[in-house]
Amino acid sequence: MQIPNVTFKTRVKNNNGEFEWKDVSSSEIFDNKKIVVFALPGAFTPTCSSTHLPGYEEKYDTLKKLGVDEVYCLSVNDAYVMNAWAKVQDIENIKMLPDGNTEFTKAMGMLVKKENLGFGNRSWRYSMLVNNGEVQKIFTEAGKSDNSDPDPLEVSDVNTMIEYIKSNQ
Repeated sequence: MQIPNVTFKTRVKNNNGEFEWKDVSSSEIFDNKKIVVFALPGAFTPTCSSTHLPGYEEKYDTLKKLGVDEVYCLSVNDAYVMNAWAKVQDIENIKMLPDGNTEFTKAMGMLVKKENLGFGNRSWRYSMLVNNGEVQKIFTEAGKSDNSDPDPLEVSDVNTMIEYIKSNQ
């Protein structure tokens, strides 16, 4: 499966240390690189904040040593929310990837309705290894359906990704 071609609306620090808007295309992120993406339902939510994001941050160096060029955290949130969440979580290595318009998530077939929680449309929890724009492996949490209450974190965690990469080198 090829990665969807979308434009992400991001906010990055310029040379003066101030944030500015920057459009980033899928090709800028994925072309000629080995990328890990983990996607989650939302910034500041319990499992995302306590386990998913911190786990990838903690083992970032391990992923880099295994040949991964970069690690991205994707969520259906805007750039302001993603940057604020990274700051609160003391994230130094993981790149935050806002999908506020759900374009990437929808094209990946991972968009779910979470109206029962007041979340609207969100991403299902998954992780993937992408090599030069081609999905090499995707780990999708079980139970993907609209308005499902469970929020499992069993296969999209960093340890599963590390074991997969190690066993396929």
